[in-house]
Amino acid sequence: MTDSSPISHGAADGGSGHTWTARPYAPPWWLAGAHAQTLAGKFLRPAPDGMLTTERIETPDGDFLDITWMPETDPAAPLVLVLHGLEGHTKKGYMVQTCLALAGRGIRAVGMNFRGCSGEMNREPRFYHSGETEDLGFVFGLLRERFPTRPLMAIGFSLGGNILLKYLGEQGAKNAASFSAAVAISVPYDLSAGADALERGRMAKIYSGYFLRSLVAKVRAKKEILANILDLDAVWASTTIRDFDDAATAVLHGFDGSEDYYRKSSSNRFIRSVRIPTLLLHARDDPFLPAAALPLSAIEANPFLTLVLTDAGGHVGFLEGGPLWNPASWLEEQSASFLAHHHQVASATPSDATPIVPGWVDPHTKNL
Repeated sequence: MTDSSPISHGAADGGSGHTWTARPYAPPWWLAGAHAQTLAGKFLRPAPDGMLTTERIETPDGDFLDITWMPETDPAAPLVLVLHGLEGHTKKGYMVQTCLALAGRGIRAVGMNFRGCSGEMNREPRFYHSGETEDLGFVFGLLRERFPTRPLMAIGFSLGGNILLKYLGEQGAKNAASFSAAVAISVPYDLSAGADALERGRMAKIYSGYFLRSLVAKVRAKKEILANILDLDAVWASTTIRDFDDAATAVLHGFDGSEDYYRKSSSNRFIRSVRIPTLLLHARDDPFLPAAALPLSAIEANPFLTLVLTDAGGHVGFLEGGPLWNPASWLEEQSASFLAHHHQVASATPSDATPIVPGWVDPHTKNL
């Protein structure tokens, strides 16, 4: 590792010379530290309303999904599906800012709310979880049917990033149709290690408590239909994410306890099979996943993956300078840059040319 530009391993440009390089990232002095970045990322990202149009789509099992559309840009430009994190929704600040960053490059975005996350409880007993890819596949199929020739891309945050990578790996293993490029941000690649991280330390317990209150409230909202499925007393007694996953998530979705759920759903088992250009943005100080749990060897072995690993940034943070009330956000800008780059390259590359794929990038913040 040298103190210069990010270094790449593998066929970073497919022999074409068309590489994408991350712009340097450094947190401002007033947002130093993992928790400052994580909390600021939640509270300081503005989420202007009025731009998004909601569409309800019926699922094959009689449930529904709400997706939100940005206004049309160029019909020939890519359409990017954006996936939120645990207990998030499409009108969160990081989701709206991502849509705006894409719009700034002439790319239209559509956000997908997971079941029960759009403000109205879903109909079926089941919710969503970190490895549930059927709904994503259903929405992808719907978009492909509506836009048969338009490039489809995706961005996933945290849990949504885990779902996205798992889906891409599943599709890659089958050589099945998928998105043309993707970005996954602050992914909990090892769900068990992530659950452990949210049990250690005062701040971790604050994070997990925030998620737990929301998750348990959703079970309460459907307790009449869940009373004969779940041990509700065990759900109410949950004090950790792992407790809740044992009492509710695993039971509702056919897993033999939380560890079985984590093992089968963790994206680290699937990333070797990803077969589209995919950017992975992660901070070493992410409080939701220990740096030791990053699947670096699997990432390095796959030339379709580009990992940008910074020293700082927290979990879905990566805020830069600017005014306190509206700091600049590196991750949204870099995500849009990566997808726009790959659309531009694909548009300029003959269909019979060698495919252009990224490589593995592992820069320290000071080296970016």
